[in-house]
Amino acid sequence: MNDLNMSTKDSQNPQNTQRAMGRLKRVCSLLFAGLLSACSVGPDYVRPPLDTGAQFKDVEGWKIFDASKQTVSADWWEIYKDPILTGLMVDLNQSNLTVAQAQAQLRNALALVKQASSAQYPTLGLNADLTRSDAPFSTTGGGFDVNPAPQTRYGANVGASWQLDLWGGIRRNVEANEASMLASAANLAGVRLSQQTILATTYFQLRVLDAQKSLLAATVAAYQRSLALTENRYKAGISGKSDVAVSRTQLESTRAQLINLEWQRIQLENAIAVLLARSPSALNIAAHVNWLIKPPTVPVGVPSTLLERRPDIAQAERKTAAANAQIGVATAAWFPDFTLNGNFGFQTADTAKWFTAPAQIWAIGPALAFSLFDGGLRASRVEQAEANFDLQAAAYRLTVLNAIQEVDNAMVQLRVQAQEQEVQKLAVDAAREAVRLSQNQYEQGLVDYLSVAVLETTALNNERTQISLMGERLVASVQLISALGGGWSDQELANTGNPMPAKAPSNN
Repeated sequence: MNDLNMSTKDSQNPQNTQRAMGRLKRVCSLLFAGLLSACSVGPDYVRPPLDTGAQFKDVEGWKIFDASKQTVSADWWEIYKDPILTGLMVDLNQSNLTVAQAQAQLRNALALVKQASSAQYPTLGLNADLTRSDAPFSTTGGGFDVNPAPQTRYGANVGASWQLDLWGGIRRNVEANEASMLASAANLAGVRLSQQTILATTYFQLRVLDAQKSLLAATVAAYQRSLALTENRYKAGISGKSDVAVSRTQLESTRAQLINLEWQRIQLENAIAVLLARSPSALNIAAHVNWLIKPPTVPVGVPSTLLERRPDIAQAERKTAAANAQIGVATAAWFPDFTLNGNFGFQTADTAKWFTAPAQIWAIGPALAFSLFDGGLRASRVEQAEANFDLQAAAYRLTVLNAIQEVDNAMVQLRVQAQEQEVQKLAVDAAREAVRLSQNQYEQGLVDYLSVAVLETTALNNERTQISLMGERLVASVQLISALGGGWSDQELANTGNPMPAKAPSNN
């Protein structure tokens, strides 16, 4: 008999039971001491170093804000003060199907964390059995009874098993799953921001079409009056038939442009319906004739603030942390596994004595498992984990650089488009003045209508360009807000129930 197992016969002796329980206490004390001093193999995670720069490239005319006093809220779309857009955003946050998919992925990641954490605790099982057997058995005379009576044996036992995490492999696996779960939480925030951005840009594009439809409708009405004027002048013999043809061509081509905008608007409206998880026929956004929104002033910070404001950066960083923990998981396979097994129960052929001391059996003892040769399997898995960490670290750095690029591009676009719109306004004013002068000359018979039509077409194109620039500036402002993180903060990851790791020192 070894020190960690006791037979059924010995278990019936109180003194032997006491000695065995004493040995069990000493074994448990040693095991717990080992657990307290256990280490976690593999490298501890350190965020990859970054050089984000002291400021964005294009800061001319921009107000740089203190990151601790950011003014863009999580409901960033309210900065545009459009109640219809706000209502659409509320619907999107509640019903968008792409966001629903990301939420399901997060729940899946949370379940994986629970599964990984469960390996840190003992497993407990209950078994009960009844066996009816009929086999020859040995007699006292040394022979066998060839016609034995069937026997029934009753058994019931509780078994426990606990894999001791002496090398930290289980803890590293939990660490990896927690980091992956936080990456899923950041992905959810990123998906939600992406869908909000798509909704806002689509809505502004729709409103630009409304403004252009209003302009074209007014232009068609003006061209109808011009056609009537040229026809009257032709009937009076003042103008030639070519003037009527030019005027009619101008009217019908403009009317065709107006009709063309209709299907474009319907497509944008249908796209918004899908974002809201609705059938296209279930959504109708009323046209707004005099809709006009001035692009808001978007506060920007320094590039390093993106590390805390962009969900895609947080996702990439957490994936890197998970890959680092997987190195520890792979490294732990080089060390032996220790498992503590225990069993307590009753076994007897007499039901009257089933749960009595004479039928009692128990056993406890450790088990060790160690692979002596695996053909390089464990080494290759460590190499794979290290390569995956390098991959994720490079992806994290690239994500940061792309984020800085997006912010810089949006800032430049907004600044340049603001200047372009000012110049375009001057072009519109000049075109309108040219039309007014040419119309006066036409009425005086100094020029033909073709000269007027050319200038009116130029004026119309300039006005449409002015409207398009307004829409492009609004879209660029949305893209800048999105590039800055849309009011999100990595502190929101704490809402998943897992704290963020301590931040590495800034490189700025």
